[in-house]
Amino acid sequence: MFTAREREREEGRGATKARKRASSRGHRKPSEEEDGSERRAGHRIPRENELVLIRGHGEVLLPTHPVHFSIVLWVAFLLLRRLTPPPWLQNPPPVAARSGRVCEICGEQVGPAAAAEEGDLFVACNECAFPVCRPCYEYERREGNQVCPHCKTRYRRLKGPPPPPPATATSLRRRGRQALSRKVPMASSKVNPYRMAIVLRLVALGFFLRHRMLNPAPDAAGLWLTSVVCEVWFAVSWILDQFPKWFPVDRETYLDRLSLRCDLRYLWRREGEPSRLAAVDVFVSTVDPLKEPPLVTANTVLSVLAVDYPADRISCFVSDDGAAMLTFESLAETAEFARRWVPFCKRFAVEPRAPEMYFSQKVDFLKDKVHPAFVKERRAMKREYEEFKVRVNALVAKAMRAPPEGRTMKDGTPWPGNNLPRLVYVSREKRPGFDHHKKAGAMNALIRVSGVLTNAPFVLNLDCDHYVNNSKAIREAMCFFMDPPAGRKVCFVQFPQRFDGIDRHDRYANRNTVFFDINMKGLDGIQGPAYVGTGCVFRRRALYGHPPPERPRRPRMVTCDCLPGFGRRKKKPDGGVAGGGGEMNIERRFGLSPAFLTSTLMDEGGVPPCSAPAALLREAIHVLSCAYEDKTEWGSEVGWIYGSITEDILTGFKMHCRGWRSVYCNPRRAAFKGSAPVNLSDRLVQVLRWALGSVEILFGRHNPLWYGRRLKALQRVAYVNTAVYPFTSLPLLAYCALPPFACSPASSSCRRLVFIGLFASIVATGVLELRWSGVSVEEWWRNEQFWVIGGVSAHLAAVAQGLLKVVAGVETRFTVTSKAAGTEDGGGGGGEGGELYAFKWTALLIPPASLLVANLIGVVAGVAEALASGYQSWGPLFGKLFFAFWVVVHLYPFLKGLMGREKKIPTIVVIWSVLLASIFSLLWVRIDPFVIRATGPDVRQCGINC
Repeated sequence: MFTAREREREEGRGATKARKRASSRGHRKPSEEEDGSERRAGHRIPRENELVLIRGHGEVLLPTHPVHFSIVLWVAFLLLRRLTPPPWLQNPPPVAARSGRVCEICGEQVGPAAAAEEGDLFVACNECAFPVCRPCYEYERREGNQVCPHCKTRYRRLKGPPPPPPATATSLRRRGRQALSRKVPMASSKVNPYRMAIVLRLVALGFFLRHRMLNPAPDAAGLWLTSVVCEVWFAVSWILDQFPKWFPVDRETYLDRLSLRCDLRYLWRREGEPSRLAAVDVFVSTVDPLKEPPLVTANTVLSVLAVDYPADRISCFVSDDGAAMLTFESLAETAEFARRWVPFCKRFAVEPRAPEMYFSQKVDFLKDKVHPAFVKERRAMKREYEEFKVRVNALVAKAMRAPPEGRTMKDGTPWPGNNLPRLVYVSREKRPGFDHHKKAGAMNALIRVSGVLTNAPFVLNLDCDHYVNNSKAIREAMCFFMDPPAGRKVCFVQFPQRFDGIDRHDRYANRNTVFFDINMKGLDGIQGPAYVGTGCVFRRRALYGHPPPERPRRPRMVTCDCLPGFGRRKKKPDGGVAGGGGEMNIERRFGLSPAFLTSTLMDEGGVPPCSAPAALLREAIHVLSCAYEDKTEWGSEVGWIYGSITEDILTGFKMHCRGWRSVYCNPRRAAFKGSAPVNLSDRLVQVLRWALGSVEILFGRHNPLWYGRRLKALQRVAYVNTAVYPFTSLPLLAYCALPPFACSPASSSCRRLVFIGLFASIVATGVLELRWSGVSVEEWWRNEQFWVIGGVSAHLAAVAQGLLKVVAGVETRFTVTSKAAGTEDGGGGGGEGGELYAFKWTALLIPPASLLVANLIGVVAGVAEALASGYQSWGPLFGKLFFAFWVVVHLYPFLKGLMGREKKIPTIVVIWSVLLASIFSLLWVRIDPFVIRATGPDVRQCGINC
């Protein structure tokens, strides 16, 4: 017998166990009222390891501790359960009296039958309509008796998906704690055939090289050796480029979970508390207002200020490395116009948020707009922007001052979001005799100034012509940084570069689709993509040269001193920065600014609350001085790394060498868009600068062949390919100038089979690569064409300049690429006949033009010789014509861009190309190794000395 108190205690314990069982099946815990009603009604479900003693309408739990009674009691319980009906069947309430909205098993709401049917309740049993919720029904069908507890009728399978659970505070909290991003591997049906094609191509390439080496051309040994060396280099270059793409991946982000975790006040924050989103400093760099128009920079700044992010969590720093008053005055106009543009963007959620691109896009701007004042406000905003353009272009008058009561809409309502992000103009000190390290030095000055003034834990780097095309781009990056624990090892998130103002057919491969949609996805599956100069969100701690956080390791066993290899490890001294050394080491690393040194020790960012604005401003001016970086580690271990004209590749390489990971984020709507060089000359100059930076990395101390111990093997292969790819221009030039197909001996069935197999594997690899990447055939073909154009011009010049710098110490000159706003139809605002056909003289135009003239002369001379020699000479001619046409087809975009709108090649290019082609043709005729010269009969055969 149990006392009343013991019975109540046992019933409460049983109710707690029932709630735990319900929660393990996906249910929420019942409230106290439901628990009490359930206890009063006495409706309980027996569990394992519980015995129920049924007394009338009550039930009492019996312990099962004695082992020798367990079997007997369990058999008795089963007999009682079969003979005695459950409590709800002893005195069942009438069906009409039941409400039908509360489950009789777990006490939850029954809910609708399906997600689309909100009125009809879910019915598990069509015979008695006993109220059971869908989770209990699914659990009973999956793991129970599969019968209705009321009428014992077998459950039938119900069609349709279960309705989504109601959005309660608990469920929203649970969603907010879920992962913010996910790595999505490529489908095996697409990747596995691609990998098989790579292996087959490697095998075919091995057979081809073996056949070429074992079958020399005795009549042309020099050219045969040249062609074999070129083919071996092509094979190595292909391996370096192909194998880092072995594990391509995609990524997904969940912005709704980020909002639940950081933005919803009633779930996470109290009223008045700041957002939990991390602060971000945005760096916009410019140097020459003539090549980088102030209106382009102004559009980039306006798009940054209007981004979908809390205004108190974002700051924009504009670096004017040319110290131009034109840039400063245009930035003042931009700050004033932003007081009207930013609230307009946030109220009507317009995209993109660069006004030039928004007002020039050819789409229906009324789509998905329901606000009645939108048309009137858009018309007024467009008129104000046109006035702003006039003021920026002419710099005649200042913008009107904002009224003290704030801006109002045309209908009298206040503007939403009058609080704007911080906008800071920065121009560092420059003096003769100091090496200012070009863009890398300007970025390091920005990171010091921002560390003193705002010290946000994350930094977004943008060029002045790359505006924010997706207002949620920063939130996309935060999904990777704020996603523990994997986010703690992410040093930067790189977005692809997308461009406006490119001609319809992308003649010079400005979009770089093959690189951004194939190579970068392949690197993302290894250790992460490379940093490509813009559109990248950094972790400030990684820029300061800190290593990634290490996982806690298990301590070693404590042993005696007889085995020195075992035991506890020695503790490293606490130095604040890697390597120890205390305060002196920090000053030697970061410089002698107390405010900046304090900011480097704040991992979560922010400025000390006791800091005075005037003192911070003095410190910001101090860290901009020329001599601040002397005897520090800026440029060698901290910030953007010096030593190459392509500081972006080198900076990302150093981070990967420390063990950090990077992430490639490619949202559906492009995060950032910029302007690319449209005409041929500017494009070649840009490619020359990239190739020259790679050559500098190869001959510098950061050679990826041996530098970096924590770099993964395939990641090292990718960086080696980045450093050596300009040297492919040498064998490429040889192949374009010489007919290597004719260097081989006479045709044979074995050689034809090997050549056909290699050609088929090349085609298969390309087709399967386009299949999993989504790149079109036209984009791939444009990339192949410009690979040849840039290889025989810009890459060749980069190799020559790099060797001169290493051997003779000749410094290279940094040239800023011209940038101009444009549209999708053409370039630079001039359409198909504007910047696209503009001719600018550069010596890089001479080598491709000479190769074109030489191959065309060779085609004409070969056909003429074949017509004169007869039918037997046509066979060898086809091999030569094949490679000659291969060169001409690849150089066709160069020829079209060189001729321009007038269909006329510039005179200076014609003179140089004809001169070089003539010299080469005369040398070829003089030393032609394919002409069989008569040396008399073989004495060993006839015995007569002729």
